[in-house]
Amino acid sequence: MAKEKIDFDDAQARDRYRHTASHILAQAVKRLFPEARLAIGPAIESGFYYDFDLEHRFTDEDLAKLQKEMKRIVSANLPLERFELPRPEARRLMEEQGEPYKVELIDDLPEDAPISFYRQGDFTDLCAGPHMVSTGEIKAVKLMSVAGAYWRGNEKNKMLQRIYGTAFPSREELDAYLARLEEAKKRDHRKIGKEMDLFIICDEGPGFPFFLPNGMVIRNGLEAFWREEHARRGYREIKTPLILNEALWHDSGHWDHYKDNMYFTKIDEGDYAIKPMNCPGAMLAYKRRMYSYRDLPIRLAEMGQVHRHELSGVLHGLMRVRTFTQDDGHIFMLPEQIEEEIIGVLDLINSVYAVFGFKFHVELSTRPEKAMGTAEEWDLAIAALRRAIEAKGMAYIVNEGDGAFYGPKLDFHLEDSIGRTWQCGTVQLDYQMPQRFDLSYVGSDGEKHRPIMIHRAVFGSIERFIAILTEHFAGKFPLWLAPVQVKFLTVTDKLNDFARELAARFAEAGLRAAADLRNEKIGYKIREARNARDAYIVVIGEREAETGLFPVRSSKEGELGVFGEADLIGKLREEIETKAL
Repeated sequence: MAKEKIDFDDAQARDRYRHTASHILAQAVKRLFPEARLAIGPAIESGFYYDFDLEHRFTDEDLAKLQKEMKRIVSANLPLERFELPRPEARRLMEEQGEPYKVELIDDLPEDAPISFYRQGDFTDLCAGPHMVSTGEIKAVKLMSVAGAYWRGNEKNKMLQRIYGTAFPSREELDAYLARLEEAKKRDHRKIGKEMDLFIICDEGPGFPFFLPNGMVIRNGLEAFWREEHARRGYREIKTPLILNEALWHDSGHWDHYKDNMYFTKIDEGDYAIKPMNCPGAMLAYKRRMYSYRDLPIRLAEMGQVHRHELSGVLHGLMRVRTFTQDDGHIFMLPEQIEEEIIGVLDLINSVYAVFGFKFHVELSTRPEKAMGTAEEWDLAIAALRRAIEAKGMAYIVNEGDGAFYGPKLDFHLEDSIGRTWQCGTVQLDYQMPQRFDLSYVGSDGEKHRPIMIHRAVFGSIERFIAILTEHFAGKFPLWLAPVQVKFLTVTDKLNDFARELAARFAEAGLRAAADLRNEKIGYKIREARNARDAYIVVIGEREAETGLFPVRSSKEGELGVFGEADLIGKLREEIETKAL
């Protein structure tokens, strides 16, 4: 049997490989637990899963046994054979096999849809495919975990057991992936956030983070940097209300597309909504007066707090919350200014990400099924985004049908230090909102015309960006963002006054300096300072107090040698001013 050569960088080939692994898992489950009922088993970004209805609760020991059985199925090198059946025969086959979930799936298929199955040895599954040629092509598999999952994602349906796994073409690639997972656990922003005292999320407010003093240092640093960059590029900052009348959200189109994720309240017997997005407020800020074509483009920027209802099961530290701050920008422009303004946003995004050392890739998302506006407007907007990004020489991939409901967009996916990607920045070109809000400007002909607008964000969400930075740098932030830039640790209490005065002089020089004056052993103080990721640590003993020369330890580079006070202040200030990594 000829084996297929697989290009694992190709998403479709990767999904086919992992989808085959999910069928091998299902076959192993049916062999060891014949009473299990099969649901679905797709490939996903990190591997695959399969959902089972089984009274027995899967344990870690069961996963080990299933993995051994999967290895036997792989060794048997069973061919995967596709065949189709008419609907009545397809139903009968699944009923005979005792698979009610498969019968339900068949019943929900369109009348004219082919009903296909894949057979591998003694196992047959309803499946559209595609798959590898044989089970023997799956080289390295790891079952990862078990979780609960409602059938078809509906909480009114039965809770099933979902087994997650992953698969790679070689053991070396699998081992490298597992090593990255272990590294990711060490970098988890929730763990580091606790150790550095950055933020908390309380039972009294699930999904509503509290930023603590150390976290506010990072947040304020990012926001100050953001404001400087936007001011240099001609943006003017605004602040719009958290709560606006419900009618506004009907006007904007968010009601039809977003109401299930919104929070509502009543004021003076009127219906109001807590904003899930900032753009309608920016529309009202523009609409307050009439502009001339000479005034455009108008660039408005906002650090705007929004609220979105997320299910409790998807909340995750600062990555997925119910309130967050978007660093929004809204640009109102003439048709002939579109490409230039998009290029300006691309330059801004590129320069900001470079400060943090991020590489990124770009996706162009086109018209979704539920969209406002004409096909002609969408074609114009998509073409404009293409021209701008190609003019900058940026590579991009097309993500069909994933645009915003009001316009196509460019999404920026950052790659962190361990190879994971995160969607952060976005640029959306919009012909629809100006129409819905009846925005206008007076053209050179003295007539009213409709502006076109860009929605854009760089960080995306300040909370999520802080989480990404925390994991990217493993808490060892660039010095300009580090909550404690230098900490002095005393060996004995009699050196406390010296250390306190030294920290005060560093603070006067504009540095975030602290002194640990507790009556603790120096080893304990050093461990705590390292755990808190204090950027530079200086141990003060008798000799250091006498000579004024201090041994300096960097959280990133280890021991740096001995510095005098002025030299150390100069080094730290230069590192801050250059935003060195």
